[in-house]
Amino acid sequence: MANAEHGGRPTEALGATAVDGTRARLRAARLALWLLAAVLAVRQVAAVLTTPSGERLTTLEAWVGPEGVLHVRGSLYDSTQFTGTPLAGLVLKPLTRTAEQALGWGWTFGTLLLVVALGLVAARALPQPVGRRTAILAAPVAISLLVLSLPVRNTLWLGQTSIIPVLLVLLGCFAARGQRASGALIGVAAALQPTLLLFAPLLWFTGRRRAATATGVTFAAVTALAWAAMPHDSYTYWVHHLAGVGLGGPADSLANQSLHGALLRLGLEGPLEIAVFLLLGAAVVALALRRAVRYAHDGQLLLAVAVTGCAAIVVAPTAWQHQLLWVLLTAVGRAGKRARDRMVWPVAVVLVMTLPAKMMLPNMEFLYPVRDNVVLLAALAAATAVPFLSRASRHFRSPVPTPYAPPVPARFAFVPLLPFLRRVLIRPNLLLELLLIRVTYAAYAKVRLAATGGSNSAGRARAEEHGQQILDLERLLHMDIEHAFNHAVVKIGWLRNFFDFYYTSFHFVVPLTVLGLLYWRRPVDYRWARSALGFATLLALVGFWLYPLAPPRLMPDLGIIDTVHGVQDFSQPDYGTLTHLTNQYAAMPSLHFGWSLWCGLVIAIIAPRLWMKVLGLLHPLFTAAAIVATGNHWILDAAGGALVVGAGFGLTYLLQGPRAATTVVAATEFSSEPSAPAKDRTPS
Repeated sequence: MANAEHGGRPTEALGATAVDGTRARLRAARLALWLLAAVLAVRQVAAVLTTPSGERLTTLEAWVGPEGVLHVRGSLYDSTQFTGTPLAGLVLKPLTRTAEQALGWGWTFGTLLLVVALGLVAARALPQPVGRRTAILAAPVAISLLVLSLPVRNTLWLGQTSIIPVLLVLLGCFAARGQRASGALIGVAAALQPTLLLFAPLLWFTGRRRAATATGVTFAAVTALAWAAMPHDSYTYWVHHLAGVGLGGPADSLANQSLHGALLRLGLEGPLEIAVFLLLGAAVVALALRRAVRYAHDGQLLLAVAVTGCAAIVVAPTAWQHQLLWVLLTAVGRAGKRARDRMVWPVAVVLVMTLPAKMMLPNMEFLYPVRDNVVLLAALAAATAVPFLSRASRHFRSPVPTPYAPPVPARFAFVPLLPFLRRVLIRPNLLLELLLIRVTYAAYAKVRLAATGGSNSAGRARAEEHGQQILDLERLLHMDIEHAFNHAVVKIGWLRNFFDFYYTSFHFVVPLTVLGLLYWRRPVDYRWARSALGFATLLALVGFWLYPLAPPRLMPDLGIIDTVHGVQDFSQPDYGTLTHLTNQYAAMPSLHFGWSLWCGLVIAIIAPRLWMKVLGLLHPLFTAAAIVATGNHWILDAAGGALVVGAGFGLTYLLQGPRAATTVVAATEFSSEPSAPAKDRTPS
């Protein structure tokens, strides 16, 4: 401050410059986010409109198309294709001719406008006061997440109307003037989606009794109007089908993410299932409403609305994917007193609502009950279990900070360090780490397969050409030992079995074990090692994409014996089931060797004993022998793996700085005594 004053530059000028810089960055970020939201919206609309007519807007076609149920004389529900309430049919029937002409562009863009309106209302409904950054960025972020979410994508694809009830509820709670108007909007939403009547007790217990009464009266009035106009259909829906049960597909379908659907999938049937459903549903409603009322009194009305909506999902007889937006709105809740825990819930919600369940959990049979009901479990957690913080809590705005090692720039000072790669001195949140690792690996697997156009036959000729190039280069360098080594190992039974076991078992076990031990015993080094592994894997994906390569065992004329997968039928384009399911041409660079080298280097750097370091370095040596002996890689593939691992460590050093060599004890002292800085030891 004194230096600034002596230099003739007032303190106020410095403050004004900093504020102007912050505003400029926020404006740039807002513009970038709005552009991102626009790109995502255009991409989604283009994906729908470029799909052949018979494959898009199928629900809307089933309603209002030439052979749709709204053209058929008799009941709307005779074919079970129409799943809406009688009110929805009453509204759509006069618009049938118009809707037919507007199928495609009009309906899709109209739905997109509803999504934008929903995002704007949700952004304005955040609990006050909000920071300037949140106020500026909330709307584009909300719209982007909505467009990316599976419910919105499903709605656009099918031509559904499920955005409307959610928007009506939000308008009734946050935009309508007067309690009667508010209740009327929510009552219409409940007439379209009956379990939204749960908002009536929420309004009642939060002191908005006129709105609650208006909700009930409006629901009864419009339902009675629909009943008078369409008595047979109303009886079919409300009595025969019990508010939609059995319409639109089997109730035990995976698409039905309600408690009723989950119980049916678990094998419960008949009166027992109904009794369990009613008992658990009543408990969920009571607990969810109690929590929602508390959040509403606390000034977090949007969270209260989202929690009530999640309860409506749980207790609905059928809750199809396009009706599940309430779960995404719970991301506004703050859970966790520590900064490292604050992002767990919103990240989990965003992942659940934007990615297929198969990307969230591994394909293991014992996890199927969780994977098949992951959205329902998220709704249950939001409604009954997640400990969202009260605004009165001192941790609501100021969570306990995460201690980091002091930043130590790399030698290339012109490269800025990345703040999200700072060296954490305590263990990151385990759930968040597992979520990110699982999603990253699922994306890695998809990119591997997409590198050949979605199938191996699409890239076979190019991959075999590249295989011949690698073989010619190895012959030039006198390194073409694959055939001789493979046949020598095949003749020794125990050695062949050893390398087969090593190849199939250690590829995932050792890296996961190293990561687990680092997380538990050496949290200071965990993020450094994980970042290096992530960079190496990302670079390898670029290699898979640019240079698909046939391994020796898939070169038809080389005579390599595939000791792991068995004999391959080269006359078949995909070489059977194995090569049809995964990209066998993702060979350059070899991540089998690359990940093993990463393990060896991390162990050699961190392990306290010499024998541990030696054992760690033996792992990449054995892996190199295994990938060549089994015919799965060329020698140069291993060289490529070593190259990307070296680049991974280099990028980590460049963008994060030198590794923090603080021990676990020092880290514990640092976290308990923030004023005492932890010592770093920069490796020479």
